[in-house]
Amino acid sequence: MSFDLYPAIDLRDGRCVRLLQGDFNREIRYDDDPVEVALSFEAAGASWIHLVDLDAARSGTAQNLSVLANIAEAVGVPVQAGGGVRSVEAAQALYDVGITRCVIGTAAIENPGLVSQLTSSGHRVALGLDVLGDEVMIRGWERRSARTVFEVLPEFEDVGVDAVVVTQIRQDGMGQGADVTGLSAVLAAASIPVIASGGVGSLEHIRDLGAIEVNGRTLIGVIAGKAIHDGTISVADAVLATAPIGASQTAPVGASRTDRSVE
Repeated sequence: MSFDLYPAIDLRDGRCVRLLQGDFNREIRYDDDPVEVALSFEAAGASWIHLVDLDAARSGTAQNLSVLANIAEAVGVPVQAGGGVRSVEAAQALYDVGITRCVIGTAAIENPGLVSQLTSSGHRVALGLDVLGDEVMIRGWERRSARTVFEVLPEFEDVGVDAVVVTQIRQDGMGQGADVTGLSAVLAAASIPVIASGGVGSLEHIRDLGAIEVNGRTLIGVIAGKAIHDGTISVADAVLATAPIGASQTAPVGASRTDRSVE
């Protein structure tokens, strides 16, 4: 299974933002047009784009659906999106505007039957487990679930989800690297494919994640946001960093390549 880059666009009030450690009071706003950002990710070689409606994650009501729709229509690569998807209707609204895969977070804890309801209808779903230590946080990372990731994962082994996105809240937006030990434990605990999120601040961090192997299992993807938006790493170089050692290292023509962390 390949190890793919998922460059991320987090949306709040229709704009690109990043939160530090999931704190809505520690927000970094970017002036870039979200659609243009998504197109630049595609042009740089990204095979997926990851979107999060932060307003919906907090309120449970879609706030940026028109922006999500515009991005899905503009790009030619699959789009994964989450944030506040807590009902069949909310998920269907995303599928209807062209989202390929919905990320179900809070509802996977509060209403786990929603996940199997969607997958049994032929929809593509990823679990979204936002963890503080081992504990899963819900409602935009603002409430504790009192359940660990290791307690939750077995419930979804046989319901047909594409993957589980494990966001490490302590690492998110900090650029200091992911919790490799924690992700290794997740790989060991379940057979569901795992996408890592949180902590990427350099190309070396991406390579470290790609090198994790537990019982023959590896991560299938990594989500990177702040380091890309800040210009610390480029999507083109990040895509190359996900390639197997020895694979062709040719960036897309015209793609910007920079990695300040290794200059």
